[in-house]
Amino acid sequence: MLWARYTFGMNRLHRLPAFLSCVLLATMPLYAAKPVAAKKAAPQSVLLATMQTELTRAMTSLGHPAVDAKADSAQQPPYFISYDVSDSYSTRITAEYGALMNSTETHARMGDIQVRVGSPALDNTHGTHRTSALSTIALPLEDDGAALARSLWFATNRGYGNALQNYLQVKTETQVRAKEEDTSPDFSVEKPVTGALETPVTQEPIDRKAWEARLRAMSASLRAYPDVFFDAVILTADSENDYYVSSEGAMVISPMQRVRLVIVARTRADDGMDLFRVVTYEAHVIAGLPAQAKVDADIAAMGKNLEDLRKAPLTEPFNGPAILSGRASAVFFHEVLGHRLEGQRQRGDEEGQTFTKDIGKPILPSFLSVADDPTLSTFNGTQLSGHYDFDDEGEPARRVDLIDDGVLKTFLMSRLPIANFANSNGHGRAQTGKLPTGRQGNLIVTSSKTVSDAELRAMLIAEAKKQNKAYGLYFEDISSGFAVTQRSSPQAFSVIPLVVYRVYVDGRPDELVRGVSIVGTPQTVLNRIVATDDSPQVFNGECGAESGTIPVSAIAPAMLVSEMETQKQQQGTARPPILPPPPADVPAAKEVR
Repeated sequence: MLWARYTFGMNRLHRLPAFLSCVLLATMPLYAAKPVAAKKAAPQSVLLATMQTELTRAMTSLGHPAVDAKADSAQQPPYFISYDVSDSYSTRITAEYGALMNSTETHARMGDIQVRVGSPALDNTHGTHRTSALSTIALPLEDDGAALARSLWFATNRGYGNALQNYLQVKTETQVRAKEEDTSPDFSVEKPVTGALETPVTQEPIDRKAWEARLRAMSASLRAYPDVFFDAVILTADSENDYYVSSEGAMVISPMQRVRLVIVARTRADDGMDLFRVVTYEAHVIAGLPAQAKVDADIAAMGKNLEDLRKAPLTEPFNGPAILSGRASAVFFHEVLGHRLEGQRQRGDEEGQTFTKDIGKPILPSFLSVADDPTLSTFNGTQLSGHYDFDDEGEPARRVDLIDDGVLKTFLMSRLPIANFANSNGHGRAQTGKLPTGRQGNLIVTSSKTVSDAELRAMLIAEAKKQNKAYGLYFEDISSGFAVTQRSSPQAFSVIPLVVYRVYVDGRPDELVRGVSIVGTPQTVLNRIVATDDSPQVFNGECGAESGTIPVSAIAPAMLVSEMETQKQQQGTARPPILPPPPADVPAAKEVR
């Protein structure tokens, strides 16, 4: 089962490479392709130089009897090693109930060491052994070359031993198991790109005292809504440099910065159903966050909406026409379609392979096209979380046109080949401590059949009348969702909306409802899209899957679906707080002597 859970600023920054270096390692393996020519010299650092030196020493020593006295006939040299070090600075401030909960600054260095034994055609990562290539270790924070080298040496030795053991198991399994459906290699051969580097970023200075005061005030403003029993305001500011070197000659320094402000509030209806709203703002630097007046207005709207949701009627199961707003549509496409176009889901006996054999065939209405373009950093002035310049395998990010006029063209590829797609297209992504797989970056849906929002609403009402429905549904905001892609379970999805309205055909005002969950199977729903509006919207979030939690974005217009199935969300049994909340402004208590 694959979960794509969207959270808002509550886990550490994922590394996102931004530029590439120009150093070719001394020892080139048998399977390395010709590197791309350098454009300018790479800036050196103790960390980067140590990584290069230790990687070269490992490649020229491990498994070579003339150099490694412990090597024997059962061992063989690794054909590929890479070091990926994340060097991050993070500031995190949290306020709840109008008071400061924490305010911290951290510096962390983590290294992912990847070791592959065998050959690209068959190595220690084959099948269920895929994660055997990776070892993760915490590294010294100081630029002490000797200490860094010993840490890398220790992790490389551990990784090499694990790779050898798993490679022996892989060779045994391939002799006793039935032939696989997809006999593609385990690793693609790519040109190691060596080019220019950006200068590493430093920690952004933040006036913590001022921001602590602002977060207290924002959290305290939610006291005006007595039924809100939990609130949190979180500011995270991350500056991170990712250093990547490989035995193929690649070297990447990846600087990036991200600031995120999140406001969360939760209430509970009388029947026990928990309800929450989230507002998120993202920027590259702290100065890019919106003015406080804008934030205050959004907090007030959030509080009012939660009050309305508590009183809203509970939904009933429904199967009929619906409109998804641009944000809701973006999450829908990420869940229902995007995950099924990730390359590794087309390979393996356990995967459902929904669209594996549909290359060159229509899988969407002809007026829809889908691309993934992580090279975009903004869309209509909104920062995109899924932007990066190089993926987590040192491959340059690139735009991939997945679906053209409804026809499937390709998949999102890491360096794990699949049938008919032998190379990466710059979408190998992972959280630190995970092996990269093909993942989404900025998923973009475009339409050639657009109408205004008013026309789309009129089409919804007309479709509901045609189906003898009293109303259609309008999904304004969505929180999260998950998709099942493995064949051991039904190929289904679920998306959890936050704000849903009934749009009545008899002209009654729209009615807010709660407890709605969108469910279905992808091929059924995708082909029932009737039209879209002409105003695409952005959803920024974080998606969790087998290669960890990574930042993603999806861009889509609002869309009308002729049939959308919904069911009731799971309902809690706890009643709202019995004791009324204390006054919003409690006077300071006198000291007890």
